[in-house]
Amino acid sequence: MILRKVVVFIIVKYREIFKDVISQKDITLLKDKNFVIVSDNCWGGSLYQWYKRPYNSPFVGLEIYPDCYLKLLTNFEYYMQQNLRFINLNESKYPKRNLNYPLGIIDDVEIHFRHFKNEEEARVKWERRIQRMLKETNRDNYFFKMCSSLSEDDEHILKFHNLPFKNKISFSTNRIKSPNVKYHVCIFERSKINIYKIPNGKKLFKLTFLYFDVNKWLLSNSQ
Repeated sequence: MILRKVVVFIIVKYREIFKDVISQKDITLLKDKNFVIVSDNCWGGSLYQWYKRPYNSPFVGLEIYPDCYLKLLTNFEYYMQQNLRFINLNESKYPKRNLNYPLGIIDDVEIHFRHFKNEEEARVKWERRIQRMLKETNRDNYFFKMCSSLSEDDEHILKFHNLPFKNKISFSTNRIKSPNVKYHVCIFERSKINIYKIPNGKKLFKLTFLYFDVNKWLLSNSQ
């Protein structure tokens, strides 16, 4: 276990030091491939940053709890057309969490804008990025990601993979075997806050390349 931690640390640190060189190779490989990342946490934003792409998705700098995320994905077109409003922090469906950021809601789905300074910034960027996203009408270029950073229930992951989207990837602490699960990654590393959960979105993205070929995934529908 200690040896693995050392190896992982070295690999992650190497990628950080030579980030520009490594990411440029990935950028060149993708060429002009267009993609929209729909993610339940900051993993998606880190992916855009790695490939130096503009955010053409509103799912950046935020978190969505599994129940809300699955509800949103189940009726994706509907929720993307709903107006964003903000509610008081004490109105959250998830009161056990210490909230110190703008808390948005679209219909009955909570959007936790963890990395936004205020409601105005969250609203402006959410609406602008939705407009960018809607310009991509080819649903084969939409890539959906879910992980267990906010939940330990693998049923959420299974429900996610049952959704009728072509490109899906999930991460959790467990191996999940099901005919409907094509891309699922069992993560050995754990959150420092809760050993039963995987690291947060940003840390998870740094580890993703140890387990999963992101380039191959994004290029899976290319001619």
